[in-house]
Formats: sequence, C-alpha cells, structure tokens
Amino acid sequence: MVTVRLSRPDDEDAFVRGTLGNAWETERLRLDEAVVRRAVRKLLADPSKGLCVVAEDAGAAIGTAYVTFEWSDWHDAWYWWIQSLYVVPERRGQGVYTATYRFIQEEARRRGGVRSIRLYVEKANENGLRAYRGHGMTETPYLVFEQLTAKGA
Repeated sequence: MVTVRLSRPDDEDAFVRGTLGNAWETERLRLDEAVVRRAVRKLLADPSKGLCVVAEDAGAAIGTAYVTFEWSDWHDAWYWWIQSLYVVPERRGQGVYTATYRFIQEEARRRGGVRSIRLYVEKANENGLRAYRGHGMTETPYLVFEQLTAKGA
C-alpha cells in the first residue's frame, strides 16, 4: 500500500536517485551525483527551499517530489510548483503519483493561502500529460522562457 509523507533527513538517497533518474529520463542529462547529493542535503535541511514529499510502500521509497513556492501579488496567495517528481519505473501506473498529488493537495489546503498547484512537463511526455490531465490539471496559456546566468550555478 502506498503511503505519502513529508521527508526526513534519511530520505537523501531516495531524492538523489529521483533527481538523477528524472534528469536522465526527461533530458538525457547525466548529472554529477556529488553536486546533486550536496543540493539534496541543502534541500532537506532547509524548509524555506521547498516541501519534500516521499511516497513509500512497506517502508521503501518508491517516489519523491519537491514543491517550490511562488508568491502572487495578483492574488495575495501562493502558487505551489511540483518539481523533480519521480516514481521508480517498476511502480509507475500503480497510483504512486495519485497518492503523492493528493497528499500535496491536502497539505496545501492544510497550510492555506495556496491558490493553485502547478508543474511543468516535457511536451513529449505523453504518460505525464495523461496523468496530469487525468487529475484535473489543465494546460496554462504560458510558455516558459529561460536564460542561464552562469555555468553550474
């Protein structure tokens, strides 16, 4: 049975595995594990960086997600962004994302002041698109633009 909870410091390996897997599967990027591990330690140690969520079954981590916060001056409320969502391949299609998403929704309601939950997805990620649409998420009219400011920053 899938259960979802907020992270603990001992979830470091699960988040590292998720981050490395996510980068490889979405963009075919092989990230430096030492850099990812350092970043994950900072993330788990500092709640202001975001909300870390773990899905598990029988005590084993089978999914991870990270939620960042964006303040809206238009609505005097928060937008929560789901990032680095990862479910181990052998557990995909078995309700892990559903349980994780519901947990994040409940946490947003519990904390209050959250206008919406958002995420971005690769345009060609048909499984992701189907899952997100199936949970009532809709595509926004916005495109995401980016300009890197420094290599490795």
